[in-house]
Amino acid sequence: MTLAPLSSTPRSTLTRKKDRAATDRQALYDVLREGLICHLGLVRDGAPVVLPTGYGRDGDTLYLHGSTGSGNIRDAARGIDVCVTVTLVDAIVYARSLNNHSMNYRSAVIHGRARQVTDADEKTRALRALTDQLAPGSWEHARGVNAKESASVAVIAVDLAEAAVKIRAGDAIDEPEDVETGTAWAGVLPVRTVFGPPEPASYVPDGTPVPPHVHDRA
Repeated sequence: MTLAPLSSTPRSTLTRKKDRAATDRQALYDVLREGLICHLGLVRDGAPVVLPTGYGRDGDTLYLHGSTGSGNIRDAARGIDVCVTVTLVDAIVYARSLNNHSMNYRSAVIHGRARQVTDADEKTRALRALTDQLAPGSWEHARGVNAKESASVAVIAVDLAEAAVKIRAGDAIDEPEDVETGTAWAGVLPVRTVFGPPEPASYVPDGTPVPPHVHDRA
């Protein structure tokens, strides 16, 4: 199946380092698949607010959730414009000049109008997408969400129609004179997110095996 390219609206068009733009929608999916945390930006009571939170993707819809008691989530659920970002840092880039130090990264910026998810079936799909993003396999393993728990959670959806992906990869970039005459070390220092050995909760009996969906991720 051929995916539609990313949109090129005024809000989603890069103004600097345009060569780092990715127009392939799969690049957006790839960034969202690898991330664990997004930042939700909105204007509340006339002031900007940026919230770190979990997310999940189902098709071309991004889902975020929070307590029904959260004023920020309630405001977003009223159908206001929001901005959601996800950033993956792959390396610190050391150059021979301080001005050319940088990072290798992949980032996604999504603009859209949030909507509250009220349909029960969609809310279940959204909660599963959120679970699968953070802890894949847990939807089938752990106790499901009961009616009381579901009622305490607000879910908002943001369409992925308007998004930008920016990527920097590769070597340090130095001025020719710094390459020729400089003596400072230049290169990249990779940054990797890794999972450590699973640590059971204090109430789990000794000898209880770690389930495959946790063990295989470590």
